[in-house]
Amino acid sequence: MEETTKGSSIWKAVTGFLAIIVGILAYLLFDANNFKKNQDVIIHQKAKELSATSIRLDSIGFQLDAKIAQIKSLGGKVEDLEATKKQLENDRMLLRKANNVSVAHFESKIKDYVSLLAKKDTEIGKFKKENSKLAEKNRSLSGENALLFTENITLRIEKQGLSDSLEAYTKRNQALTAKVSLASALQAQSVKVIAISRKNKERDSGVYRVSKVDRIKIVFQLQPNLIAKQDVKSIYVRVLDPDGAVLYDSNAGSGNFELAGKQTSYTVKKDILYQNNGQGVELVYARGGMAKYRVGHYTIEVYCEGYKIGGGSFDVK
Repeated sequence: MEETTKGSSIWKAVTGFLAIIVGILAYLLFDANNFKKNQDVIIHQKAKELSATSIRLDSIGFQLDAKIAQIKSLGGKVEDLEATKKQLENDRMLLRKANNVSVAHFESKIKDYVSLLAKKDTEIGKFKKENSKLAEKNRSLSGENALLFTENITLRIEKQGLSDSLEAYTKRNQALTAKVSLASALQAQSVKVIAISRKNKERDSGVYRVSKVDRIKIVFQLQPNLIAKQDVKSIYVRVLDPDGAVLYDSNAGSGNFELAGKQTSYTVKKDILYQNNGQGVELVYARGGMAKYRVGHYTIEVYCEGYKIGGGSFDVK
C-alpha cells in the first residue's frame, strides 16, 4: 500500500513537471511568433523608409544638375556643387546597399543638401541681378554707339561685339530653361488600360474580346518630382488604333492640343491638381454610337506640358 502511494506521488510530480515544460514551450512558441510578426512589420517599414529616402535623393540629384547648369550659364563657379554631386552619388550607392544602415543616417545629409540648394538659389538671384545690370549697360552702350557711328568706327565694332555677347548669353539661358523644364516634367508610371463592358464589368488583363469592350479606362501613377510645380495640370491621352490612327470623338471629349509647336489630336483629357505625392490618375473614354473596337494592337500615349510622360498598350481579339 505504501509503495502504491509512493508511486502515485512520483507520477503526480512527473506529470506536473511535464505540464510546466509544455507551458514553457507554448510560451516560447507564442513569443517567437510575436517576434516574427514584429520583425516583418519592422522590415516592411524600413523598406518604405528606404524607398522614400531614395526618391528624395533622386530629386536632389535633379536639382543639383539644374543648379550646376544654371550657374555655369551665368558665369559662376560650380566646384562645390560638383563635389556635392559626387557625395550624393556615394550616398545613393550606400542607400542601395543599406542592409544595416538606418534611414536616420541620411536625414542630416538630406538637410545639408536642401540647405545648400537654398543657398545656391540666393546666389543665382544675385547673378541674375548682376547680369541684368550688365544687359542694361549693354543697351545703353548700343544706343551711344548708334549716335556716334559716323564719327567713330571703333565704337561700331565694340557695339557689334557687345551684341554678339548678348546673343550668346540669351542662347545659353534658353538652353538652360529647356533643361530645367525637362527636369520638371512629370512621369507616368504603371500605365494600364482596363476594359469596361456594357454591363459595367471591368477587366484588366490587357487582352480583351471585342464584345467585352464598351469603354476603356486608362490608369497610372504620377511619380513625385520636387522640381515640378504643384498646380493644375492638363493630362492628354492619345489612343492609337492598329493602323496608328488616333481614336477621336469630339462628343466623347476628344480635341486638339499643342505639341512641339503643332496642333495634335488627343483622345481624352483630364485636368488634375498635381500634389507631388505619387497620386493616381484615371481617365475614361467612351466612344459614341455603336462602333466596336477593331481587332488588333492599340497603343497609349500620355502627355503633359508638352512632354510625353508615359505610355502603354492593350489588345483586342
